[in-house]
Amino acid sequence: MKRACGAALMVALLTSAGTPIAAAPKKVRAAAPSPDNRAAALVRRMTREEKLTLVFGYFGTDFPSKKFLTPKESRPGSAGYIPGIPRLGIPPQWQTDAGVGVATQGGAAVKRERTALPSGLATAASWNAELAFAGGAMIGREARKSGFNVMLAGGVNLMREPRNGRNFEYGGEDPLLAGTMVGAQIAGIQSNHIISTVKHYAINDQETDRFAGNSILGEAAMRTSDLLAFQFAIERSNPGSVMCSYNRINGTYACENDFLLDQVLRKDWKWPGYVMSDWGATHSTTSAVKAGLDQESGFPFDDAPYFGEPLAKAIASGAVSDAQLDAMVTRILRSMIAHGLFEHPVAEAPIDYAAHAVVTRQDAEEGTVLLKNAGTVLPLSPSTKRIAIIGGHADKGVLAGGGSSLVYPRGGNAVPGLKPTSWPGPIMYYPSSPLAAIAKLAPGATVRFADGSDPTAAAALARDSDVAIVFVTQWAGEAFDVPLTLSDNQDALVDAVAAANQKTVVVMETGGPVLTPWIDRVAGALAAWYPGTEGGTAIANLLFGKVNPSGRLPATFPRSLDQLPHPAEPNKGDTTYTEGAAVGYKWYDARGLDPQFAFGHGLSYTSFSFTGLSAAPSGNGVSVRFTVRNTGKVAGKAVPQIYVAGAGWEAPKRLGGFTKVALAPGASKQVTVQVDPRLLATWDEAGRQWRIAAGRYDVVLGASARDVAQKRAIRLPARTLPVGWSPGGTK
Repeated sequence: MKRACGAALMVALLTSAGTPIAAAPKKVRAAAPSPDNRAAALVRRMTREEKLTLVFGYFGTDFPSKKFLTPKESRPGSAGYIPGIPRLGIPPQWQTDAGVGVATQGGAAVKRERTALPSGLATAASWNAELAFAGGAMIGREARKSGFNVMLAGGVNLMREPRNGRNFEYGGEDPLLAGTMVGAQIAGIQSNHIISTVKHYAINDQETDRFAGNSILGEAAMRTSDLLAFQFAIERSNPGSVMCSYNRINGTYACENDFLLDQVLRKDWKWPGYVMSDWGATHSTTSAVKAGLDQESGFPFDDAPYFGEPLAKAIASGAVSDAQLDAMVTRILRSMIAHGLFEHPVAEAPIDYAAHAVVTRQDAEEGTVLLKNAGTVLPLSPSTKRIAIIGGHADKGVLAGGGSSLVYPRGGNAVPGLKPTSWPGPIMYYPSSPLAAIAKLAPGATVRFADGSDPTAAAALARDSDVAIVFVTQWAGEAFDVPLTLSDNQDALVDAVAAANQKTVVVMETGGPVLTPWIDRVAGALAAWYPGTEGGTAIANLLFGKVNPSGRLPATFPRSLDQLPHPAEPNKGDTTYTEGAAVGYKWYDARGLDPQFAFGHGLSYTSFSFTGLSAAPSGNGVSVRFTVRNTGKVAGKAVPQIYVAGAGWEAPKRLGGFTKVALAPGASKQVTVQVDPRLLATWDEAGRQWRIAAGRYDVVLGASARDVAQKRAIRLPARTLPVGWSPGGTK
């Protein structure tokens, strides 16, 4: 007989022998120390020099023009590196850009070839938080298996300026949609035991004069727009870090802005993580520390190593206290512990690219928006005989956005050599050819291509085809803003093709909304955004109905520039956001403007009805119920949207909730949506609280900000919510 071990087994043996005994007392396992306590204990063991190590970050790539060589322990070609403290078991922080996948810096000699999600705006256009989480989990997994434990993702800046070159990285124009979708993606990234940022904090809404531009906006407007988007994202994801932005806000740089960093983040929202600067966004030592910046990032991008020797001298002189340094380091360590960087060390490992291709393809499919489908020109029949593919390098691949977020794909650039070939380029086309994917789905068709440089030749090809698909592109990226008019005479190209073939469909690969002066002359149009490394396959699947379009616009498409709050091009210096919190569709509603395509708009190959709307007070907010039915002949996904309307707001209505519902033909589902009370409130700056006024509110159910199905009135009592109110409880 084997020797018995353990108290439980011993009790069993004695009892079976007939000797009654008292059960041995169970040992109570001591609760694991909290991340806060573990971090504090580590800080007590650290020398001042070790503490200073954790607050100063290096660029992860050699920078010859600045005579900078990155520390050899960094990951080559990466965004950043902060050394660890081996004697205390504190791991290094290996940082990678960005929000659509594991990026490689353009100056790196060797590029990591990884999977790219569609643009952040495309993911937001899916209106599917589960999909956003899955995409985040996928790129977080690739980050971990590439040796990174910090991902510089989570762009949630609102689209105040539709010409912003980085809009493609962000989540659109509404705080609830952007905060929900970006928050879900951050949560997905961090499910891999790595840290994600949320960025660029805050009011960072143009690239023109991005290092010094001054965003002027009142507190009440901030709280109900840009800051609310960040608040929603943070509540849904608990990001380990917030990245402060380049710009000034009301005269003070974001990374030394006491109101943003200390008052809002720490005191009001009780967020426990650490603040890192954007690369080149630190402008001081003492002022930045006292405002709440914890980590200077990406040296040598800043003018000086402010958190290096100058910080050491500031501490030695008493300008910065040791207690302040301890607080900075504690916040950094707390996030590292809470998100698993100690217990789950990163290491390079094989990546399942085939599985990841499915994730990014599904994201592209759900994020593409069918804007127009006159005469049911789509879906195309597999028996179509003659298909013209025109423009947009559609014979080679699909466009990606430029700048630090650029992911280099497996297979390389499908259209190399386009200028600029260096920062903020290169202009990148992922090798997922729409033409090849279309030909695969129509094996009996003759599929011909014209590059679009000659509108006359393109029109001739279209005239000799059953259907013409025109791909138009607009490259956008970091460090520059873009016009809303398509470049390179593409509008004239569309007009020429549409005049030659009444079955013309336009596929737009853009960073955001563009002007569409030809829309009344084409049969169909899709906004495919920047669709990622499986974008060509996704576009073909949608065109042929293999997948039913279910994307909805996360931003309004204007008819003309004069509909914008600021029709003139983005300027240097001060930008006064006179629209306040009336961003996007709220501006159009408040001014009675009719956009080209409304926020929330998107068509399907089936039809849906929204009925049975009811609304009632629920807790501090409102509970809304209704029924969605697929009234068409094919399966599809509906996106019912709840808007709420009250008096004294920045605009007639606000998005109050949404969901995405998959239904078979004839099927229906009853849906409940909860409206967050902050979306029913105004910000009381004097009282530092949310205030819901007593009176009537309208609850509106629709398919977009302009497509209303039903409306119900509800009366609410007066109510106030504390500054730190959140669905999880007051902070």
